[in-house]
Amino acid sequence: MLHASYPAWHSVCSKIFAQKEVTYWNKIITIFAIHKNFITFSVTLVIMYRTFKTHVPGSVRKGYVANMQKSHLLLITALLIIPLHAGAEDLIKKGDTLDLTQCIETALKKQPSIVAATNILKVNESKVGQAKANYYPQINWSSNYSRISPAQTTLYRKNDAYDDYQSNLTLSQNIYDFEKTSTQVKIQRLNLDSSRSDFENVSIQIVFGVKQAYFVVLQAKRNRDVAEETVQQFKQHLDRAKGFFEVGVKPKFDVTKAEVDLSNAKLNLIKMENALRIARVNLNNAIGVPEAPEYTIVDDFIFRKYEISMEDAIKRAYAGRPDLLSLSTKKEAAERTIDLQKKGYFPTLSGNASYGFSGEDFPLEKGWNIGATLTFPLFSGLLTKYQVEEARANLDVLKANEEFLKQTIHLDVQQAHLNLREASDRISTTELTVRQANENLELANGRYAAGVGNPIEVTDALVALSNAKTAYIAALYDYKIAQASMEKAMGTK
Repeated sequence: MLHASYPAWHSVCSKIFAQKEVTYWNKIITIFAIHKNFITFSVTLVIMYRTFKTHVPGSVRKGYVANMQKSHLLLITALLIIPLHAGAEDLIKKGDTLDLTQCIETALKKQPSIVAATNILKVNESKVGQAKANYYPQINWSSNYSRISPAQTTLYRKNDAYDDYQSNLTLSQNIYDFEKTSTQVKIQRLNLDSSRSDFENVSIQIVFGVKQAYFVVLQAKRNRDVAEETVQQFKQHLDRAKGFFEVGVKPKFDVTKAEVDLSNAKLNLIKMENALRIARVNLNNAIGVPEAPEYTIVDDFIFRKYEISMEDAIKRAYAGRPDLLSLSTKKEAAERTIDLQKKGYFPTLSGNASYGFSGEDFPLEKGWNIGATLTFPLFSGLLTKYQVEEARANLDVLKANEEFLKQTIHLDVQQAHLNLREASDRISTTELTVRQANENLELANGRYAAGVGNPIEVTDALVALSNAKTAYIAALYDYKIAQASMEKAMGTK
């Protein structure tokens, strides 16, 4: 692709360098501004050099070379930094159109909570490795120098100070510890599994937050459109009232009443526009890009009834909720911790060996030793007893938390199921209300145009239609949010 575009780039660079009034530095900036790509720009530097040789006279070229070297060094340094900054903004560009899936993907990359959960995973992966360390030999090397002046005693009267040199390589290996190390490894692996479930739970929470914010934006946008439509309808009513007043059919009251109604409709439109702006800010925060440029979102909402029974939803929730699975795994780790603390009553057997040099002067004398150590805890101030009690208490805490979470899950599913049913009922009712309000407005406008109606009828009909449409929109998106809540309650995205 670069080879194919070479002639075109050569032509562009030639035209830029042919501009005598433009400095060399500005020529480089102009070319870089055309594409803003590091790789293409690197190739362009080669093309620029060839163009440079063609367009710059030899007598001037020497002075340009020094400036070129400085300029290229500064540009390459800047280009190594600029793409890093640009990469963070490439997720959302000004004027983009995003659907719900794209918003969720962005959130799962940018949300700070997902970054924190990822690093917690890394922490627990490291702890598994730390627990395994006791399987391997521990090798240490130490060197020591001391200047010693011994105190005089009746048995030792040497008064001369002397040097003491020591250098030792030591090795120790755990031989048998009644499965303390293996139990620690199992505990850390269980903690790692728990953190994976926590990561999944954070992802589900983020997805729900994005869905909720996304649907609120769509709801606010439709409410704003209804408010704009209402303003236009009140304008039409005002024009009609003015026409009737001018020909003497209607009193001045009709005009002033229509003007007040139009002002109130405009005030409501201002509120709806601000609600839309706030909803967009909340969506930006939900996807983890608070300073996102202006973009639009897809409104392809089609109402489809979400069918699931309460019993099936509760079963799926108990089986699939990652936070419940995390607590269950932590409970298993706590049970293993009790076993680990009990092993404090048992001895440990380890092997050790060392090889080193020591003496008062060089060359030092060599020496080595090898052996085994059996350590049996006779009395530790009841430390092990209290550690076992602590582990049992922690297990009881997790059991209580697990039961509380199960009750919370049951409540979440019930609430989501009831909200789904209520929103579904409201959709059918408000849909009928909108049709009735449209018919009522047509009758009110017809009566007013025929001279038998009054402006209050028209105002009431317009307000009723606006409220009916707003209620219908609220029912639609409340249903989508209730569906998202049900999915979150069951542990699905």
